[in-house]
Amino acid sequence: MASNNFDPNQNNQPTRRSDYSHFKTRKKHHGLLWSILIIVLILLTGGVAYGYHAYNEAKKTFDSTFQAGQTNKLRNVDDVIRQGKPFSILLLGTDTGALGRNDVGRTDTMIVATVNPKKQTAYLTSIPRDTRVQVKGDSQPYEKINAAYTIGGAAGSVSTVENLLDIPIDFYAIVNMGGLERMVNAVGGVDVVPPMTFQYGHANVVKGQKIHLNGKQALDYSRMREEDPLGDYGRQKRQRQVLQKLVVKGVGITSIPRYKQILTSLNGNMKTDMTFNDMLAIRTKYGDASHHIKSQTLQGQDAMIDGVSYQVAPLSELQKVSNNIRRTLGLSDSTKLSPSSTGTGDDSNYASSSSSY
Repeated sequence: MASNNFDPNQNNQPTRRSDYSHFKTRKKHHGLLWSILIIVLILLTGGVAYGYHAYNEAKKTFDSTFQAGQTNKLRNVDDVIRQGKPFSILLLGTDTGALGRNDVGRTDTMIVATVNPKKQTAYLTSIPRDTRVQVKGDSQPYEKINAAYTIGGAAGSVSTVENLLDIPIDFYAIVNMGGLERMVNAVGGVDVVPPMTFQYGHANVVKGQKIHLNGKQALDYSRMREEDPLGDYGRQKRQRQVLQKLVVKGVGITSIPRYKQILTSLNGNMKTDMTFNDMLAIRTKYGDASHHIKSQTLQGQDAMIDGVSYQVAPLSELQKVSNNIRRTLGLSDSTKLSPSSTGTGDDSNYASSSSSY
């Protein structure tokens, strides 16, 4: 069960304020955290539709998710949203209480989502959690990128990604995957067809056999990683599978009690520097962008360095991914990226083999 005291800055670290060929269209497998945000926006729309009382319930919930003053913005985000220009959001997934796990210090999932209203498309860039980077304020020369949250909270993750890819991050959202259990129960469970047979916690599934999962089962189904031949990539695919079903069922919710139950499931499980008014504006101006979703993954190379396994992203890959993201935001290609600026320490001498996705 997820902790009710979810705090994205538990470490109390100081904070700082056309088509693109590399992206692949994915209509069914939406990104993990973007799917959760779609649920939020669906609920927001539902709140307006249900009337004044439900609207206030939604506003109260989303006001409680707001966390101000975490990062320094690289551009005027208010102007970006007001003018309906493309914007970016760093989506961070944490997972507390997984089969006895109590740490809240690292992010299991990291996705840069860019939303382009003119193209009516959301672009998702997944960053492997083992990507080798330098993190400002760290005592170690290099870390896995998922440690940036441990070291500097949300601000540390944002600044590390901005430096890695030379892109502006306009918002961040942190979601505790433990809240998935409550969300799934709130919509009455979900049906999935497992891609493999395994038993993990409350999940006991057989490949190809459709099964109905309650909250506990869905959470463990989404958590299992070590038995999956694709490792973390396989886990992410199952997470997207569950959340796609969750989105579909969320759209169909018409019961006020169910609606309130879903809102309650978000309490303590999400933090963002996006205000309720930002959400209203985004839903109004950018809602159609959820109709088309394209995705890419930063492709690293396996490397064992000083006894630690990393994914090292070559400069050519960083430049390609950076330029793809910048183009979705209407920005010119990067001219700043270098091994020293990205902080990966890539000299191409120890990167041994490409990882597949």
